[in-house]
Amino acid sequence: MRFLRVYGRVLGLLGRDIRIAGALAGANLMVAGLQFLDPVLFGRVVNMLAHSDQMAHSALWSQAATLLGIWAAVGVAGIGANIAVSLQTERLAHRHRIKAMGKYFGHVLALPLSFHGDTHSGRLIKTMLTGTDGLFGTWLVFFRDQLSTILSAVVLLPLTLFLNWRLALVLIVLVAIFLAVTTLVIRKTETAQRRVERFNSSLAGTAQDALANVMVVQSFTRLAAETRLFGDIAQQVIRNQFPVLNWWALVNVMTRASSTLAVITIVVVGTWLHSQGMASVGEIVSFMGIAMLLIGRLEAAASFVSSLFFKLPSLEDFFAVLDAKSSVPELPDARRLWAPRGEVVFDNVAFAYPGGAPVLSNMSFTAKHGTSVALVGHTGAGKSTAMALLQRLWDPTEGRITIDGQDLREVTLESLRSQIGVVFQESLLFNRSIRDNLRVGNSDATDEEIEHACRMADAHEFIIRQPQGYDTMIGERGATLSGGQRQRLAIARALIKNPPILILDEATSALDAATEARVGRALKTLMTGRTTFIIAHRLSTVRDADEILVFDNGHIVEQGTFAELLAKRGRFADLVETQLSPAVPKLVAAE
Repeated sequence: MRFLRVYGRVLGLLGRDIRIAGALAGANLMVAGLQFLDPVLFGRVVNMLAHSDQMAHSALWSQAATLLGIWAAVGVAGIGANIAVSLQTERLAHRHRIKAMGKYFGHVLALPLSFHGDTHSGRLIKTMLTGTDGLFGTWLVFFRDQLSTILSAVVLLPLTLFLNWRLALVLIVLVAIFLAVTTLVIRKTETAQRRVERFNSSLAGTAQDALANVMVVQSFTRLAAETRLFGDIAQQVIRNQFPVLNWWALVNVMTRASSTLAVITIVVVGTWLHSQGMASVGEIVSFMGIAMLLIGRLEAAASFVSSLFFKLPSLEDFFAVLDAKSSVPELPDARRLWAPRGEVVFDNVAFAYPGGAPVLSNMSFTAKHGTSVALVGHTGAGKSTAMALLQRLWDPTEGRITIDGQDLREVTLESLRSQIGVVFQESLLFNRSIRDNLRVGNSDATDEEIEHACRMADAHEFIIRQPQGYDTMIGERGATLSGGQRQRLAIARALIKNPPILILDEATSALDAATEARVGRALKTLMTGRTTFIIAHRLSTVRDADEILVFDNGHIVEQGTFAELLAKRGRFADLVETQLSPAVPKLVAAE
């Protein structure tokens, strides 16, 4: 069953701690055995009392003392075993919950953009929290309570055959009926619960969407509409959840009735057997106690199975994310990239997104050490995709990309991306302090290096005017800063990283003319001695590039310097004329 498969995988996450789990299993077996002895000893006491009129006074007290002494020892041992199980289980569950959360978080961060583009971030967070909570609850309850129940049913229940096999068969039949009903309910409801969980995920995603775009919600008076959408999904959750709850309510009613049914059955069958001389009063009492113990444990087990059943979809989602494979896997023998020069070669590169039309075709060019290469063209022409391939966010479908002669698919992702600095078109900042955001570029950067980079990026002055200077928290995505301030921090971050290869993705697009001029000088200093790629829509920013690649529909249609391309009067000249129409004749004359 899918239920047992997921359950087994949850236990399999314990890894090396499986030895501790084994010790807990032994302790639980001891707990179950000691609890099993309670009704047996009680039956012996009843038998002793039933025959007390036939025993000498001294023999009666001697036997009573022996039985009570054994019973006391069993009780003390049971308390000790329960304390050991509880302490170790709590520690085991807490330790592995944090470990599983860290494993999930690291795995998700390492997955490529193709995964993140298809998966809502709100759903990923919900999956992590509900999944690890489900793991914690399963480990905790399983080792603290349910393992002893399983051992009681699997190991100790057959031992009752040695007490009285006729009464034991009655007990085994009752337990089998209970398990059959529970299994039936699981089969009936697992598909419906999966559907409920999909609505729960949709609910979390809708809430995350609205909260992440709260400015749009308020500006476009979407408050009522978003609340109504959330409410509609919530109603879907309720409508689909209630039938599942009805089935499990039936199980709860049956489990509560089963203890009474078990005792009545044992009494009726036991009375008949006693009348036939096939069972003693003590055996009947023992089996009544064992039945009450087992049915009580099975009630708890049913409650546990019910809770686990409701957690099953979230656990499956958690494992589905852990099982997600990267579209840019590392080779087992991948080596570190060594890029002393940073020469980049695109060799007949083609690329298409999975299931989509070609985005790049037959692309070949070389970016030599220390040169600046501008990528220009209309939106969607393939410029950003080419740079995504350089960072190995995707792999080419044809051809190869090399840095200093090393194929990107043959080096480790960490070493590759450590050699590339990026200033994005949209400044991507963390909800942390300014200093922490800058150290993303280099976690070992000193305060002096950070300040020097910020001065070069024309950011130091506005930073020291902040309430706590470099230690000021800047809000989610840098919300407390202006667009230009965020962009200057992004440039400073790249300066701190100090990589041999640099990608400027509209790096100065959010700056005013005066600030752009100052930052432009810093960028020129940063670009010196580095291979630099400049993605630009404002063509005035690429005039000084060593080479310009003109993209159109995934092809490089023109290639050359600014002056050469203007002189050709081709596609690039048309783009320049579109943006700077009055200035084109002057530019051509000047060149």
